[in-house]
Amino acid sequence: MSNPVIIKYLATFIEQYNQRTKRSKLLKKNHHFALADTENSVRRKFSLALKEMYYPIVINRSQGSRVWDVDDNEYVDIRMGMGSHLFGYNPPFIQEAVEKQLEKGIQVGLQPECVGEVAELICELTGMERVTFSNTGTEAVMTAIRLARTVRGRDKIVIFSNSYHGHFDAGLVKAEFINGNLSTVPIAPGITPNSVKDVLVLDYGNFQSLEVIKAHEQELAAVLVVPVQNYKPAFQPKAFLQQLRQLTQELGIALIIDEMATGFRIHLGGAQAYFGIKADIATYGKVIGGGMPIGVIAGKAVYMDAVDGGMWDYEDDSYPSAKTTFVAGTFCKHSLAMAAAQAVLKHLKVEGPTLQEQLNQRTTQFVEDLNSYLQEHEFPIKLEHFGSGFVFAHSSNSNTIEDPASDLGKELFRYSLLSKGVHLAGTCSYLSTAHTDEDISHISRAVKDSLAELREAGFVPFYSYSQSSQKQSKEYSVQI
Repeated sequence: MSNPVIIKYLATFIEQYNQRTKRSKLLKKNHHFALADTENSVRRKFSLALKEMYYPIVINRSQGSRVWDVDDNEYVDIRMGMGSHLFGYNPPFIQEAVEKQLEKGIQVGLQPECVGEVAELICELTGMERVTFSNTGTEAVMTAIRLARTVRGRDKIVIFSNSYHGHFDAGLVKAEFINGNLSTVPIAPGITPNSVKDVLVLDYGNFQSLEVIKAHEQELAAVLVVPVQNYKPAFQPKAFLQQLRQLTQELGIALIIDEMATGFRIHLGGAQAYFGIKADIATYGKVIGGGMPIGVIAGKAVYMDAVDGGMWDYEDDSYPSAKTTFVAGTFCKHSLAMAAAQAVLKHLKVEGPTLQEQLNQRTTQFVEDLNSYLQEHEFPIKLEHFGSGFVFAHSSNSNTIEDPASDLGKELFRYSLLSKGVHLAGTCSYLSTAHTDEDISHISRAVKDSLAELREAGFVPFYSYSQSSQKQSKEYSVQI
């Protein structure tokens, strides 16, 4: 990098950023050897020019839409627990429920008093028949696949390109041509080819993928789909999803819908209600836990009976007659997670669909207003959203050249927002019901000021979510 303006800007900005967040940097430095941490730089291309800023902002406390770091800097947070905090941080109704359970004790491996009611509330709001619990989204998806394989008696599953279903081996795959043949390969070291041999990766939203599913119908136990992918929320293929649902029903293939991000956020009934489809099995997490770790597997009884053998009654000759598989976990149905989930579900039931509708509309207005400004001032980025989740994307009508300044500009935009008090996620950002009009104005102002400063310094900040599906992870495209 030889541009003197850029060199000067970088030196000044990094010095100011380090000074502002010095305790966060010190904690990273002090614990770097002991703590193997993916929080900051691993998922992005490592840049020596920005090395002095490669440390996570360490958060000391949170409330509502705000978080405070260990240097007492205040941020409007749009990370929102990767979408977990629909109501902001520490909403009174969740805090009260958790505190009450704390007084009773933290029971692990025992049956919480409220677990049956939590299951019934999930069934009521989603229309599913039966529910079981896990600790995380990754575990929920793994369990859903195992249930489908057990019931269908087949091994192979379909997932779609650029979908993320958690960090288990069989989900960390991509399609790649090897010797002229389309193959499924791991996306990272340490994942063996054998662990992904029963996974078929197809192009999401492409109707030709339906024909491939037909051709493999005798092998397929399930099709697993994220209805709206985090990195590309503007792509909402309703017709494709509806035809996929019809096809899987006709072929006797389980349709598993991963609602980790969309469940209870886009609609009370999740993306299924939004798109007018019904899964055989759905997985939930994030919002329903209110900040507590939780995974939920819900579905039709024919699949969920593989957990416990199905319904039976007392004082007769009934017994669990369905074929079962192995489902377990020490911390499943954790007492604090169940207490939080109970509070969340009761709150959602009382509020009804108005909560999501109003938040979705506020997000739409925020996105439209900021996009008008970005277009008017010819910035080559735009916001794309689905409900209350949004990303920064490359504007399709701009011609941006790839150069070192543009690469640095991508990352510096994120750091600039942090320096202006906006804390954001790795991919998708979120608004919550706790965000005020003042918060939204603060976010908009920070985006505008950051872009203006980067333009003046000679950077070309832009994002390529919508255009990066072909490049994807192997090129480590920058994502904020």
